[in-house]
Amino acid sequence: MVFRRLSRWAIALPAAFALAGLAGCGSAEPATSASSAPAQAAAKEVTVFAAASLTGTFTELGKSFESAHPGTTVKFNFGSSATLAQQIVQGAPADVFAAASPATMKTVTDASLAGGPVTFVRNKLQIAVPADNPAKVDALKDLTDPKVKVALCAEQVPCGAAAVKALAAAGLTVKPVTLEQDVKATLTKVQLGEVDAALVYRTDVIASGGKVTGIAFTEADQAINDYPIATLSKAPAGDLAKQFVDLVLSQQGKDVLAKAGFEAP
Repeated sequence: MVFRRLSRWAIALPAAFALAGLAGCGSAEPATSASSAPAQAAAKEVTVFAAASLTGTFTELGKSFESAHPGTTVKFNFGSSATLAQQIVQGAPADVFAAASPATMKTVTDASLAGGPVTFVRNKLQIAVPADNPAKVDALKDLTDPKVKVALCAEQVPCGAAAVKALAAAGLTVKPVTLEQDVKATLTKVQLGEVDAALVYRTDVIASGGKVTGIAFTEADQAINDYPIATLSKAPAGDLAKQFVDLVLSQQGKDVLAKAGFEAP
């Protein structure tokens, strides 16, 4: 884009000088100044920090947003909501924050860096197992078997906090072999066959495209995560940020999220 813009100026400037020269030789027509040419629209960018579980849906919505706003780029930073919140508080430049829990959004609002977050979807856990389910897991209680290798999200991230709630509701204690920093990393352990099971979001099971099998369990209903979204008060691209949030909250956004397995709030 920069190369193209420079090339246009390289053509326009000699033409402008030639016209000026003609004017100096007595031409009756006023010279056309290069500065009068229409300014090229500057490239625009909106930066969205979003929970890892939103990777597929937000990437799709980002492409739609770019199509509807020619010349605009949507830049994503996907990861643990807790980590993203800390990055924002520490000064990372961002325009929109979409978190996987109200608690992680509160970190940002308490720092007066966002106002008026809106819950746009909900998500619940499932047990994810490899497609062939070698450990024969079919219920939450099976995860308590010391022979079953289990992966969980770390407790400080939303999927980990939800797992703690669900296990407490079931009165079960699980000793995971690994604690991961976001739900995508947790699911990857299952996909690679490094663990026999993991507690991840239902949407991530769907997004795996059959690489893992999801097992529903009753206690997941007691550990549902609300997802809030907000524009940031110091957003470098405030108008674009609001427009992106509007897209997420629109019927188009709702349809994309519902197709991925998210529930309406």
